[in-house]
Amino acid sequence: MYRSRPMFGRVVSSYLDAVNSRVVIFDGATGTTLQQANLTADDFGGPDLEGCNELLSVTRPDVIETFHDSFLTIGCDVVETNTFGGSSITLAEYGIADRAYELSKISAEIAVRVARDHATTAHPRWVAGSMGPGTKFASLGHIRYSELRDSYEEQARGLLDGGIDLFIVETQFDLLGLKAAVNGARAAMRAAGRSVPIQAQVTMEVTGRMLPGTEIGAALAAIDPLDVDVIGLNCATGPAEMVEHVRHLSRHSRMPISVIPNAGLPSVVDGEMQYDLKSEELARHHAEFISEFGVSVVGGCCGTTVDDLKAVIDVCRDLEPAERDPVHEAGATSMYSFVPFKQDTSMLIIGERTNANGSRKFREALLSEDWDTCTQVGKDQIAESAHLVDVCVDYVGRDGALDMDEVAHRFATQVAAPIVLDSTEPEVMEAGLERIGGRSILNSANLEEGDAPGSRLDRVLTLAKEHGAAVICLLIDEDGQARDVEWKMRVAHRLFEIATNRYGLEPSDLIFDALTFPLSTGGDDLRRDAMATMEAIKRIKTELPGCATTLGISNVSFGLKPAARHVLNSVFLYECVDAGLDSAILHAGRIVPMSQITDEQRRVCLDLIYDRRTDDYDPLTELLEIFADVQSVKKVREDRSDWSIEDRLAAHIIEGDREGLTDDLDHAL
Repeated sequence: MYRSRPMFGRVVSSYLDAVNSRVVIFDGATGTTLQQANLTADDFGGPDLEGCNELLSVTRPDVIETFHDSFLTIGCDVVETNTFGGSSITLAEYGIADRAYELSKISAEIAVRVARDHATTAHPRWVAGSMGPGTKFASLGHIRYSELRDSYEEQARGLLDGGIDLFIVETQFDLLGLKAAVNGARAAMRAAGRSVPIQAQVTMEVTGRMLPGTEIGAALAAIDPLDVDVIGLNCATGPAEMVEHVRHLSRHSRMPISVIPNAGLPSVVDGEMQYDLKSEELARHHAEFISEFGVSVVGGCCGTTVDDLKAVIDVCRDLEPAERDPVHEAGATSMYSFVPFKQDTSMLIIGERTNANGSRKFREALLSEDWDTCTQVGKDQIAESAHLVDVCVDYVGRDGALDMDEVAHRFATQVAAPIVLDSTEPEVMEAGLERIGGRSILNSANLEEGDAPGSRLDRVLTLAKEHGAAVICLLIDEDGQARDVEWKMRVAHRLFEIATNRYGLEPSDLIFDALTFPLSTGGDDLRRDAMATMEAIKRIKTELPGCATTLGISNVSFGLKPAARHVLNSVFLYECVDAGLDSAILHAGRIVPMSQITDEQRRVCLDLIYDRRTDDYDPLTELLEIFADVQSVKKVREDRSDWSIEDRLAAHIIEGDREGLTDDLDHAL
């Protein structure tokens, strides 16, 4: 009903069957309910432990049983375990990190026992193992991804052994932390030999974004490829502030949607936290979410009581979720924003200057460990219109994993564009993935070592699946870089079948680089390579629907002087886009608009690209002659002082010229 994606390795679950067929209602706030029990420090085991609600499962199990029973009695379908802060990282703040597994298992057992007492054939009940965000911000470097993931795995093992029916990874303010929780839960399930659904929920602040500034589109795009079973929102605000986020999920999420808001916005009255939303208002909002946006999981977060959830049950129990026809957009994300692979008005530009092997400035900054300059090169790529930034730190004599760790950590928060992690070594890519909460692209996967377990391809595709990354696939096999069209297509089809059938990646996760050799060598065996590349692009688009294409444009001109390179790259790019190219790895600031290339320069470049040699004419020779004395192809800016304001603005648009644009706009206004 909701999910239009291929269900690779789908978990069989009565909970998911219910979510896909009707409204499922969660319980209310743990903290609010426990506060009403008037507990003292002795109930927690002493003053130093007061406030650690997870300990109540051991010190006052009767209170936790009563809490679960109260919500199940009124008809809630799901109760959450008393483990929101139950990871070792959070429990360490009370000096009891070593009790994470124990407390999670006991808490799950209590909830399962009470839920089973209420369950009937007509009305099944489920227990969700609660995994909260903790207090460490992985994207800001407060904690390592691996440490956080391992802590979540320990908690998840306890919850599974206690008998939970699903995980709820909730109140997540950081996408990197969410990934750690999801992958920790997956590791625990593999170890236990038992799979349950995962429901992942983020928290959108009153600012309209997650705590570090993540928009809902970026959150969805990062979570979708993780193959969780339900996506949603909880905490921070009441339902009214969630409407636009829910609207976006309704339009684009291929997963069922959960909405578990607070009882309005909190305020402090006489030293106590108060929530302003009435029970009937919460119920009305949920009814709208269900009937208008197709939400199928609702419940209550901070401030919500048994009375609130009773009102929700009375109003929403028999509602039918609206039908949805979600439109999935393939793309990448930074910590902040989503960038679709398909650009409406241009191709996707991947900036190539943050590459130790292609940019002297970046390489020198890397070698001197001048991380601020490395980061500035990334920012400069965005200023020159790059949608994504390709980061390659591979350099002889350097520890690539350490360098990528440093660079990716800074890029994750300081560079606003999504990151392409470019390396020949999977461990270098992994170092970057463990620093980036958004959705990255791995550059690259190929068949040079074959496809056996432990091969480079196996390791890269495994990383892509685990971290939800897209992958650039190079048309290289055991015999080398594919040259002719048929060879290229054999490799492309083989990579496609392996990635989709063996690793569960989707076509939209794959970006094929048809590769091209330089046309500048003059060798007869390379003269038709550009044509083979363009034909492969056309066939990939036709024969592998849903996949995207990319190309490292500058390789076509390798060895030429800069002025000739800029023009040949630009003309070749234009022809590739015409053939269906979706994206290109290039230096955007060195691409020359076709309107600024002379007819003669364009003609000879096209002759070279399409190998239009004759007995007395070699376009490569003529290209070298044309640019023999040309140092730059930068157009001299003509005097526009006597132009009308309309003509000046038109020139800015047509030529992509920012110089003086603000002044001209101010004048026009």
